[in-house]
Amino acid sequence: MTIHMKTSIKYIGVLLSASLLFTSCEDVLDKFPLDKLSPETFLSTETEMQTYTNAFYTMFPGASDLYAENSDATIGTDLNQALWGGRTINSGDSGWSWGNLRKINTFLEDSHHCKDEKIRNQYDGLARFFRAYFYFEKVKMFGDVPWYDHTLGSDDEELYKPRDSRDYVMQKMIEDIDFAIANLPADHADYRVTKWTALALKARFCLFEGTFRKYHAGDVTLQTLPSDAKDYKFYLEQAVAAADEFMTSSGYSIYSSESTVKNYIGLFTKYRISEGTNKEIILARNYSVEFGVSHSANASYVSSTLGRTGFTRKVIASYLMKDGSRFTDKAGWETMQFVEETKNRDPRLAQTIRTPGYCRLGTDIQTAPNINNSVTGYAPIKYFMGPEDDTYQQSYCDLVLFRAAEVYLSYAEAKAELGTITQADIDRAIKPLRDRVGMPNIDMAAANANPDPYLLDQYSGYPKVAEKNSSNVGIILEIRRERTIELLQEGYRYYDVIRWAEGHTFESRLLGMYFPGEGTYDLNDDGTPDVTLYINSAPAGSAALALKIGTDVTLSDGDSGCLEFHKTTRPGWTWNDGRDYLYPIPVEDRSLTQGALTQNPGWNDGLSF
Repeated sequence: MTIHMKTSIKYIGVLLSASLLFTSCEDVLDKFPLDKLSPETFLSTETEMQTYTNAFYTMFPGASDLYAENSDATIGTDLNQALWGGRTINSGDSGWSWGNLRKINTFLEDSHHCKDEKIRNQYDGLARFFRAYFYFEKVKMFGDVPWYDHTLGSDDEELYKPRDSRDYVMQKMIEDIDFAIANLPADHADYRVTKWTALALKARFCLFEGTFRKYHAGDVTLQTLPSDAKDYKFYLEQAVAAADEFMTSSGYSIYSSESTVKNYIGLFTKYRISEGTNKEIILARNYSVEFGVSHSANASYVSSTLGRTGFTRKVIASYLMKDGSRFTDKAGWETMQFVEETKNRDPRLAQTIRTPGYCRLGTDIQTAPNINNSVTGYAPIKYFMGPEDDTYQQSYCDLVLFRAAEVYLSYAEAKAELGTITQADIDRAIKPLRDRVGMPNIDMAAANANPDPYLLDQYSGYPKVAEKNSSNVGIILEIRRERTIELLQEGYRYYDVIRWAEGHTFESRLLGMYFPGEGTYDLNDDGTPDVTLYINSAPAGSAALALKIGTDVTLSDGDSGCLEFHKTTRPGWTWNDGRDYLYPIPVEDRSLTQGALTQNPGWNDGLSF
């Protein structure tokens, strides 16, 4: 195994701030001096337990994993390697890193030093939450992985053991998360994992596993499942139960404290989650001027050199009309220009990208999308604060990690995939999301009677829904539409496609706004030109931003068509069903274990074992 598996250092983290200190498990006079901590005494107080476990929170996604999410729906100048066949069997980390697990297991082995059973169980629950989270990330990438629930020495034979089946690992994850649910605090804490975070995580990973088992049944990714493995229904039922308990008992709800044109964007444009008495966000990552913790969402949106994030035309087309009808049923939608295509759409569209009439937060000045700063022209506004945050590493708004809407969607999707969903379930789980933006609810009978062809297409949708289901095809498609739109730029899209076994949708061309050819365009319909596209030379009266077709911008059909920044990035590449749903095991680790670690299907690393 790599050095990541052999790291053997135990440590106590530095106290981060006085605000993080809690009551001691023991009388203060009995405390071992903080400058003389030893393995025999550390973790004997709540202060020490909290200080140590603070480091676990760094396992959550960083800011750029969210605002610069990379998938078929959200792209930038650099693509996820999985979207163009760039993954290799290397000897580096590539996700096969185990240092965080060692920290967790070290804590669990030494937490018995705290003699207050309630506090010890609380922090053991926190550690086991993060162990479940750690293994969820591993299973998503690699499938089968070795399960370790204790620390290992550098000479321990278990370092060289084979992978455990994903079913075994998932059952262990359920044991961990159930302990966390039973022992974590049941309060609301913006920046601390609670019982409700644990229920949300359980719903998340059980939905993943249930749908993965359903849609990958019979393919190579599940060929190592033991004969007594739980079936997909077991995991979906676990997801339903966790989501139901959350929805019934947590006190969290769908945020709707502003207006239908601000409720959705208001979730993502607050410096502090607690602003506006938010009861939807379960857990957030805290960014703070005071503590000098920042990110670069604003800078990345206003710069032509920091990734140029944009949404693809494929996902923009999936937004419904405001009356609930399908945009892709409209004649000529494929060549509709930006101003026209954004009219009368689901209000979440105008709360996700810059559309005509958009004004930056804290200003009354209309701002058009700048196609020099977004490779597709569909410029994001989630996490986009006022101009004072535009400098690199000077954004301070909190970023969402868990929120109630995801749990509601997990509930609806799991029930739909089980075949037990009713209109009452839709009313409970989907209607609140639609209500907050003034959209009509989904009519389950109508959806099933007329499934959307756009969402059944191989490149824009999910044809396996019809292959794997004899009923509920339409409602499953609509729930997937809802999930994709609601959770854009929150880190879900790539692995949603993976669990649905729809990798061929990644082959779709990564298109942006449509332009019929050279000319000057007013993208926010305010009477002022925003961009001029030209072929030979910029004409008189061009907009301030003038771009040469074929040099500064690439269009899908040569001199006309959709923006296609990655037109030449993926020549001849196709998704490989027999390989690409899992990442390869690094060759160095396979060599060190003399083949005890088997390689994932389709990845030829040249080793003879």
